[in-house]
Amino acid sequence: MSFDLNFYKGKKILLTGHTGFKGSWMSVMLVNAVAEVIGYSSCSKIETRLFDLCGVKDQITHIKGDVRDLDHLLEVFHKYQPEIVIHMAAQPIVRDSYKDPVGTYSTNVMGTVNICEAVRQTPSVRSFLNVTTDKVYENKEWAWGYRENEPLDGYDPYSNSKSCSELVTHSYKSSFFTDGRVSVSTARAGNVIGGGDFANDRIIPDCIRAAVKGEDIIVRNPFSTRPYQHVLEPVYAYLMIAAKQYEDYKYQSWYNVGPDDQDCFQTSALVDLFVKHWGDGLKRVNKYDGGPHEANFLKLDCSKLKTTFGWKPHWNLETAIEKVVEWSKAWVAGEDVRLVMNRQIEEFLRT
Repeated sequence: MSFDLNFYKGKKILLTGHTGFKGSWMSVMLVNAVAEVIGYSSCSKIETRLFDLCGVKDQITHIKGDVRDLDHLLEVFHKYQPEIVIHMAAQPIVRDSYKDPVGTYSTNVMGTVNICEAVRQTPSVRSFLNVTTDKVYENKEWAWGYRENEPLDGYDPYSNSKSCSELVTHSYKSSFFTDGRVSVSTARAGNVIGGGDFANDRIIPDCIRAAVKGEDIIVRNPFSTRPYQHVLEPVYAYLMIAAKQYEDYKYQSWYNVGPDDQDCFQTSALVDLFVKHWGDGLKRVNKYDGGPHEANFLKLDCSKLKTTFGWKPHWNLETAIEKVVEWSKAWVAGEDVRLVMNRQIEEFLRT
């Protein structure tokens, strides 16, 4: 089944979390597709760094707001009457969720309730996608990938709050959207990497910070296994799901979005791949810091997405790392990173 981003030309898309890492890449992709983007985000300082660098702010409707503020959300929905809503706003860091569990739950659970309620009260919306995470599943540390029908029970406050976000979406779908007016799906993506991720406590941003400073890369959990993929993989898949269910109600569902098995890497192997492509004598040091619980092994079974849409990953992990290094070195050199993003998007779509 083919999917052409030209579908989005002239469409009104309300995107929460548009100033974040994935949100910035999605905003650029949608602007390149000539969509009308209404972005809604709390605009935290670290979060907006890529958004500010890529210069997409002046090409969209940029709104500062908190998804926990239902009244403001309703005002925005009423004013702009979006056709498609993609919800990515979240507190996304596992370790931060241990430091601020209440803030994590209020953003990730009540934020989802408020978005669902705004969708319910806005007749123009025809397609709603809630972006969650691969960490929503009850992790049994087994060797095979989790499927969409596995139990949801994230361990830490971040993962658990996203499990709750899934349940909220399921409830709204069953309670209010059975008439076919709005197609509703969730998408559960694995770990994403790509140029412009400046978040704390993520391995590739940690690698880049160390590389820029000429320091060794400290690896906290060298033997944990994760499904790594370039950020354009889930962004493209999200847009495909939202578009396909807009056109046909039957495609609404719950979807895993992840790499093939060969790209489920141990963290140490991922860092070694980064070191290989960065060069400059960079090296890693394994140093467990006694931090809070994180899963050791996690991967997804993406058969449903592949079977339903004929989808498959565009880039393997080595190519993804190449693109991260390309973007990061351009940024360090003071080059126009938007040009790099546009070029990588074009290369991705041709693959």
